[in-house]
Amino acid sequence: MTEPDRRQAAIDLAFMQQALDFGARGQGTTWPNPCVGAVVTQDSPDGPVIVSRGHTQPGGRPHGEANAFDKAGPNAAAGGTLYVTLEPCSHRTIRAAMPCVERTILSGVRRVVAAMADPNPRFRGLGFALLRTAGLEVATGVLEDQAQRAHCGYVLNVTQGRPMVTFKIARTADGYAGGPGGTRINVSCPEAGRWVHLQRAHHDAIMLGIGSVLSDDPMLTVRLPGMAGRSPIRVVLDSQLRLPLGSQLVKTAAEVPVWVIAVEGASVERELALVAAGVEVMRVSADGDGHLDLGEALRLLGTRGITRVFSEGGPGVAEKLGLAGLLDEVIVSTSPKSLGEPGIVALRPPLAALLADPDLYRLAETGLIGHDRFDYFVRKTG
Repeated sequence: MTEPDRRQAAIDLAFMQQALDFGARGQGTTWPNPCVGAVVTQDSPDGPVIVSRGHTQPGGRPHGEANAFDKAGPNAAAGGTLYVTLEPCSHRTIRAAMPCVERTILSGVRRVVAAMADPNPRFRGLGFALLRTAGLEVATGVLEDQAQRAHCGYVLNVTQGRPMVTFKIARTADGYAGGPGGTRINVSCPEAGRWVHLQRAHHDAIMLGIGSVLSDDPMLTVRLPGMAGRSPIRVVLDSQLRLPLGSQLVKTAAEVPVWVIAVEGASVERELALVAAGVEVMRVSADGDGHLDLGEALRLLGTRGITRVFSEGGPGVAEKLGLAGLLDEVIVSTSPKSLGEPGIVALRPPLAALLADPDLYRLAETGLIGHDRFDYFVRKTG
């Protein structure tokens, strides 16, 4: 590689990282579409400078590229470079007057740098081909691994019909998520608690099992200053519709939607009572143990457009999801404080064994948030 090539590669990495970082701001607000980040640059005597940045807007439109071009204004992108985290869309829809490929060509940019191709086999590579046919220089695969992770929910929805699932659990230094008999304990430090609320805001839905609802009566909203409107859909896995009408979730269903997933044979009377209280009830098949089929439940969420699920469902739900191959990311926060007596084990042995298997998961990140240590596991694919 020549020195100019190395310099250009370094520039491309730097601006693609900015596109990924900017795109992450809108995660949780754009479903069923992915949150695509885009950066438009122009050359200057001192090197490339940013003309505009954009990301997919709430509700999924406009897309990241269109948002960046809108911010740049007429002719400002001409002759420049577009950095985008996903292949520009090439097909027309009812909602969009112009696909991003056409918008990119008309912007006048001379070069497009993309992190990854569209995972949809119907359109994969078509956007790149159209751009090249129009005379634009196209480079692909820049920070592709990071983009695949950022758009994991969209990729899984397209390829498997389900959203990605991130499971998060907090434990004491001696490994417990709850006290004796399932009593609730305060595990996380304040800084870690605020971080969890930020993660909620960056997902389309929060999901937990009915056992956690009955023991904790949570609200599952985003309670950070100025971010109440970022509270995602709240999903309860509740085979037999045991969700109490007086629970915090039901009482706030008019403010933040609550979806309950039950088995087909659950009580119709209970469903009618929950629906009357503002809760939406959906049904799936039962598994061999009479519990709801988790794979079918996630595919149901996929049909509703959900791409990113943040699971706070407790050790039992996590174990079942893990054994079914449905946990894509696992976040374990460990407090420096010990419980000092037997309690509810945070990571049951089967799930702990899965996370320890280097062929299944890799430890992608570790660090401190406040006094708590966070370990971030990512499921390997392929």
